Amino acid sequence: MVSLSSNLLYTAFILYLIATVFFAGSIKDKNRTNRGPNRWASIGLWISIIGFIAQLGYFITRWIAAGHAPVSNLFEFTTFFGMSLVGAFIILYLIYKTPILGVFTLPVALILIAYASMFPREVSPLIPALQSDWLHIHVTTAAVGQAILAVSFAAGIIYLVKSVDQRKQSKQRFWLEAVMFGLVCTLGFIIISSTFSAMGYKAEFNWIDKNGQEAVLEYHMPALTGPNEGQLVTDGKFKPLAEMPPIINAKKLNTVIWSLASGIILYLVLRAVLRRRIGEALQPLTKNINLDLVDEIGYRSVLIGFPVFTLGALIFAMIWAQIAWTRFWGWDPKEVWALITFLFYAAYLHLRLSKGWHGEKSAWLAVIGFIIIMFNLVAVNLVIAGLHSYAGS
Repeated sequence: MVSLSSNLLYTAFILYLIATVFFAGSIKDKNRTNRGPNRWASIGLWISIIGFIAQLGYFITRWIAAGHAPVSNLFEFTTFFGMSLVGAFIILYLIYKTPILGVFTLPVALILIAYASMFPREVSPLIPALQSDWLHIHVTTAAVGQAILAVSFAAGIIYLVKSVDQRKQSKQRFWLEAVMFGLVCTLGFIIISSTFSAMGYKAEFNWIDKNGQEAVLEYHMPALTGPNEGQLVTDGKFKPLAEMPPIINAKKLNTVIWSLASGIILYLVLRAVLRRRIGEALQPLTKNINLDLVDEIGYRSVLIGFPVFTLGALIFAMIWAQIAWTRFWGWDPKEVWALITFLFYAAYLHLRLSKGWHGEKSAWLAVIGFIIIMFNLVAVNLVIAGLHSYAGS
């Protein structure tokens, strides 16, 4: 059953990749007579739907194999996040019939699934803290809410790629390219992790955990940051450049540093090949885009995703925290960033409705909101220790 589940996820990944090519082809089709969907886009949609069904099959079969909803660790949560993003995209595409949305949304889902595959994929029993029906309710609802909000990010990127003037220096051009760099860093992490995994790299450390207990920590990439009072016990492996205090998860910080370093290298390679900024290279794809329509898609995504996220990440989370830890709020890093995300999107809606922040301002807010979501998913899970640290395993 686990093998079937993995094959279905791999199939979904390939289908999403193919669908992206078809959506891109629908934009470049020289025989287009209008700006709406054409035969290429229709094929891309059907391939996306089949891929979504395959990934749904992965989710169901893994649930059967594990005996619980497969959202209990970073691999499972992130793949579910990617699946929810594709589902949200399909629904919004059927409403707005905008092929360019597939070109920018599906690659985000692909990056999420590829990113998830870098973490342990074994099916394991739930730890006591997660043995509750609220796991299904809280985590899945929060992921669906974030996925719908992520569509606003794709719409915001489309808007900015189309509207930002690439011919002159400006803050908008700089920050748009910074966002592209962040996406490239994620790709860099996937590439470098896959490389060391294929090499079978492994280094073990004896260390003292945050509870003062001796433990063994296993690295699968060279350790630039070592664990607290860590001692390398694997011969011939790279010795850490720095030792981290107990509050910092040294192994996961090491992952972030490798991601950044590999991302810088990959970005420089892309710049050398394209001979221009990535945002500028993508601009021709948005030539026939209706900016008002893209702006509306971004706004509607937030309007739908915000209450779903609020239910899952705050209200349901507080109920479960009260049951599990006898307090509904405890300033845990994940709780704090869920609150920050809530407050940011609340501010987005306030500024949009009361201050008239439409168009480019709204697009920038959508992009910043997704960066906050990804910081919570990546940095908070991978670096900062807390009661939710199991999510990064």
